[in-house]
Amino acid sequence: MRLIDREVTIPCSPLSAGVLQFFAEQTEACLDEDEVLVRFAVTFTEVGSYNCELGTIRGSKAAAQQIPSVFDFRHRGYATSDDFNCMLLVPTGIGAEIGGHAGDAGPVTWLLASICDNLITHPNVVNASDINELPANGLYVEGSTLCRLLLGTAGLQKVKSNRLLVVMDHRPDEPYIEELVVNSVNAARATYGLNCTRFLRLDPTFTTHAQYSSTGVAAGHVEDLELLIAALNNYKGDYDAVAIASTIDVPPNFHMDYFRSGGEMVNPWGGVEAMLTHAISLLYDVPTAHAPMVANKDIAHLETGVVDSRMAAEAVSISFIQCIFKGLMRSPRIVTRPEEIYRPGVISARDISCLVIPEGCLGLPTLAALEQGIPVIAVKENKNRMRNDLESLPWAPGQYFCVENYWEAAGVMAALKAGIAPESVRRPIELASIEDHKSAVAKSERDQLRLRGREKQQAR
Repeated sequence: MRLIDREVTIPCSPLSAGVLQFFAEQTEACLDEDEVLVRFAVTFTEVGSYNCELGTIRGSKAAAQQIPSVFDFRHRGYATSDDFNCMLLVPTGIGAEIGGHAGDAGPVTWLLASICDNLITHPNVVNASDINELPANGLYVEGSTLCRLLLGTAGLQKVKSNRLLVVMDHRPDEPYIEELVVNSVNAARATYGLNCTRFLRLDPTFTTHAQYSSTGVAAGHVEDLELLIAALNNYKGDYDAVAIASTIDVPPNFHMDYFRSGGEMVNPWGGVEAMLTHAISLLYDVPTAHAPMVANKDIAHLETGVVDSRMAAEAVSISFIQCIFKGLMRSPRIVTRPEEIYRPGVISARDISCLVIPEGCLGLPTLAALEQGIPVIAVKENKNRMRNDLESLPWAPGQYFCVENYWEAAGVMAALKAGIAPESVRRPIELASIEDHKSAVAKSERDQLRLRGREKQQAR
């Protein structure tokens, strides 16, 4: 069984209602019979087409039957006002200026969390190798689960703690590397009470390879995934969350190249890690996170010198795994039964007050927020490899905000929390525009005619 990343080109559609359905139909038409989609993103948009990255499982009929479509959607109906819950995303492997390195979006997390009742984020934002400074009101949620939360097909239930299953590669040639993981588990148990109920060493094990796509986004593939799945199946019911430590194969020069790049090189490990955790979370409905094991002792003790601040957490870490232990320890339970998603105490799509993303990021979270009517705040300063014009999507009035930086994002969030129009605190205030009803109806009809004409032209 293989987990692969590949690129496809989809023809552009007129930007009308039903954008999510459009991408679902176009993407699923690109899949082979034995292929199951686990991750989707639009890396860039150009005239006439979308360039998309697909993460898929191949070679498993069981997985095909078990994993529902990642585009499945349930409209939330309405938004609750009991709490102000924000979702903060910095997609993995896109070379984000803030949050694309080693937990360097942590200060952003603390800033935005100060405005929220709950800040829902994902491992890439706060994972800093052996450091994880998630705020007390932060919820550590794996990427595919965030997508399902916004799509209305999953909910989150807070927990006191999780029973962790830790899985690591068997490294008979490098016992020192195994010992780092063992010592990390025991340190977590002794210092902050990690509940590790199972600790497995896989032999034989699956293999993970990192690479870059044609757009420079981190990608990769996983071979022999069935070996990990067999282990998880064998102990099903004994764990609430899964922590995986395995070696990711990269060219030897990548390690020093990364540290010497001054933050310019896209972290090569994150893309394939995200695909792997998406797949496991979708298969088992449990929080999942991955930490890369270093290939050998020489790499573990590289003399990096003083590095870019955003990478410094990696330069001072050895096992790289404490961050996922601290995150998974209290990661919320994933609720997927439709009758349970909207029960009291479960955070659902109805409870999400806004989504904060880097500008240009177009994937399932953005598409789901668009369909659900959830306000989206895009941050220009967080530059990245994705190139999409989010302004052109069919947002409802007052749903999309493009801001310069996270300071401004915090201001927009505060306005939304206060229930006031964010633009009302700026000057000048534009006068209210008056529309003639008959003219508005006529314009709408003309727009619909033009839309149908474009659809017919594209069909030819």
